[in-house]
Amino acid sequence: MVPGAAHPALLALLALLGALLPGPGGAQTSVHPQKAITSRGASITVNCSTSCDQHTMLGLETQLAKREVDHGNNWKIFELSDVQKDSFPICYSSCLGNQSSALMNLTVYWFPERVELAPLPLWQPVGENLTLRCMVSSGAPRDHLTVVLLREEEELGRQPAGDGEPAEVTVTVLASRDDHGASFSCRTELDLRSQGLGLFQNSSAPRKLRTFVLPTTDPHLATYPVLEVGTQCLVSCTLYGLFPVSEAEVHLALGGRRLQTTITYDEYSLSAKASVEGKVEEEGVQYLMCAVNLGGQTRSSGENVTIYSFPAPNLTLSRPEVSEWTTVNVECEAQVGAVVMLNGAPARPPGPRAQLQLNASAEDNGRSFFCSAALEVAQQVVHKNQTRELRVLYGPRLNERDCLGNWTWQEGSQQTLRCQAWGNPTPKLNCSRKEDGALLPIGDLRPVKREVAGTYQCRATSTRGEVTREVVINVIYHQNHTAIIILVASLIILVAVGTVVYIYNCQRKIQKYELQKTRKAQEEAAMKLTTPATPP
Repeated sequence: MVPGAAHPALLALLALLGALLPGPGGAQTSVHPQKAITSRGASITVNCSTSCDQHTMLGLETQLAKREVDHGNNWKIFELSDVQKDSFPICYSSCLGNQSSALMNLTVYWFPERVELAPLPLWQPVGENLTLRCMVSSGAPRDHLTVVLLREEEELGRQPAGDGEPAEVTVTVLASRDDHGASFSCRTELDLRSQGLGLFQNSSAPRKLRTFVLPTTDPHLATYPVLEVGTQCLVSCTLYGLFPVSEAEVHLALGGRRLQTTITYDEYSLSAKASVEGKVEEEGVQYLMCAVNLGGQTRSSGENVTIYSFPAPNLTLSRPEVSEWTTVNVECEAQVGAVVMLNGAPARPPGPRAQLQLNASAEDNGRSFFCSAALEVAQQVVHKNQTRELRVLYGPRLNERDCLGNWTWQEGSQQTLRCQAWGNPTPKLNCSRKEDGALLPIGDLRPVKREVAGTYQCRATSTRGEVTREVVINVIYHQNHTAIIILVASLIILVAVGTVVYIYNCQRKIQKYELQKTRKAQEEAAMKLTTPATPP
């Protein structure tokens, strides 16, 4: 303000009155332009003039820096520089002692210095309200400044910037799955088109939103309640209804030890699997925990797993290999707290030890002794088993059941001689014919010939002795009557032919005899006719 000048508001009022009440002779003061708009920091020229044609005092009252750049008899041009804010410069004049003035409305515009969308939540639950806030610092004129909030290019709402500094504009939307990964921003619009300028826009940096769905249910944890030291089991953790499932994190741990996990993702679910090994240092009750994290929230489940040690029972034979009729002691023993069962052992109160004594026979060769130990762990009964085999040494044996003493076969048929010798060690077996020592194959399928018939001596031998058994082979066969039949048939044919020839010859002889007889009779008759009669 010029020193000694009146307050701008008072000057404006005086200028208004001066404009309404012209000076003597109708002299008036005017200003050009009456309304102007300029950018902040710019310069503008103002023309002050008066209608008084007498010597007059003419000037411009303003808080802005001014400079007279030109003048005439009743006009002056001033340059206002570095205009920073709205103001009302007043042109005034004094004509013959009377004053008049004219008011100029100078509007300054500038763009917002800051347009910023407030940070979004790291994760926004789907189905809950999300408030978007846009902060706008500076910018004028405010009555021409509008704030627009956007989702990508979709307009969510627009409001006037208002007079606050900084201005804050909010819009509330309902978060959805479609909003995951979408960009949100805000934009200011300074509309000066009515002032002969344009529409000026400033946009904030976009911010991406991440939305999520985490069900209220806890994960399903599948595991074994007990785990033996040195063994492994597979545990799994499953949770349904997740979004976005690929962003979910799974934490599987046993007693504070994180497990190496393999995660399988489905559209809205995940399944995490891990192999758990029972360790000696973790023996006892351990807590198995599965936690699924998404959107800064967690759902978890846990189960107790008891890790235990339970070696197999100790099953011993006093001698694993004995001769027939030797006494054998069988004993099974397990750790304290276990209950053992030994097959064949007499009934006794349950305990960690069981015994059996037997007099070994041939039937006991290869006999398996089975011992089962049971232990209760965390209300679960676990079992361990042990098996031992007894070998009994005994001499060869050939009995009727395994080596029949009489066989009858049809000649030409396919037959197998089955003869099984028993013994430990396994005896060697061969069968030879008594008459000539010919060997009879055992166990081979062969066509039967009449030459194999006879009585055989089957002998089984081993280091523990020898045993024999007679086996008779009978072969049924038929005589070859074909030649006889042909001979008989030939004889019959010959007889028949001979008979026919004989009958034919007989008939010829009879005919010849009859013919001779007839001729003889004829000759005798002729002789009688030709012989003269003898006189009496």
